[in-house]
Amino acid sequence: MRVVVIDYDGGNLASAAQAVRRAAQQAGLKATVDISRDPEHVASADRLILPGQGAFGDCMKGLEKTGLRPILEGVTAERALGGKGTPFLGICVGMQLMAESGTEHGQHKGLGWVKGHVKRMDGVEAAGLRLPHIGWNNLYFNQRHHAHPLLDGLEDGWHGYFVHSYALMGAEAAQCLASADYGLPIPAIVAEGCRAGTQFHVEKSQDVGLRFLGNFLRWKPGMHS
Repeated sequence: MRVVVIDYDGGNLASAAQAVRRAAQQAGLKATVDISRDPEHVASADRLILPGQGAFGDCMKGLEKTGLRPILEGVTAERALGGKGTPFLGICVGMQLMAESGTEHGQHKGLGWVKGHVKRMDGVEAAGLRLPHIGWNNLYFNQRHHAHPLLDGLEDGWHGYFVHSYALMGAEAAQCLASADYGLPIPAIVAEGCRAGTQFHVEKSQDVGLRFLGNFLRWKPGMHS
C-alpha cells in the first residue's frame, strides 16, 4: 500500500506521516508513507492524506498553487461508481477544505465535497468558552453510522485532540459520523463516498488517532453503503 501525505505548504506533514506509519505497523499492514506534491505520486497513491494547519484561505491557495486540486478531485471522484475512488482523509483544516466554503480571513470557496460552510465558532465565547478550542474533547457517534468501518473498534465518548477556532456549520447528518460539543455541536468526523475528514488531529490523539488511521488504511468504501 502506498500512502501519500500531500505537501501543499499546509503544515504538520511529518507528524501526520509518522502517525500513519505507526498506525500501519499497529494494524499489521505493509505500507510505504511518503510526503509529496508530485502529481504522479498523488495520482497513483492507494491512500491520500491532506493534513492542515493555518487559515482556510491560505491552505486552499496552497493546494491550488501546487496544481493538485484537479488531481485530487479526479482520483476521488469515482465514489458514485461503487466507491472505487482513492480513499482520502483530510485532517483539521484538511477536513475543512472539503466544505463548500470558508470564511476565515475572507470568503473562500472550498472543494464542495461535503455540505456546509466553515465559520468562526463565535457563539462559544458567549457561553464563557475560549477560542481557539484547544485540548481533548469527547467524540459522540451519529447512531445511524455506528457500524461505519472508519469507527471500528472506537467507542462513543472517547477523546480526540482539537485545535481550531473555525468549524463546519450546516453539515448534513448523513455525512457526519461523529461530533464533539464545545458550546455548540462540532462535526468531528465526516465522510462521503471515499472521502473522509476529521476536525480533530488524529496524529495527536494517541490510541484513538492510531485506531482511526488504521481503520482508514483498511477502509474499502465500496463495501459500505
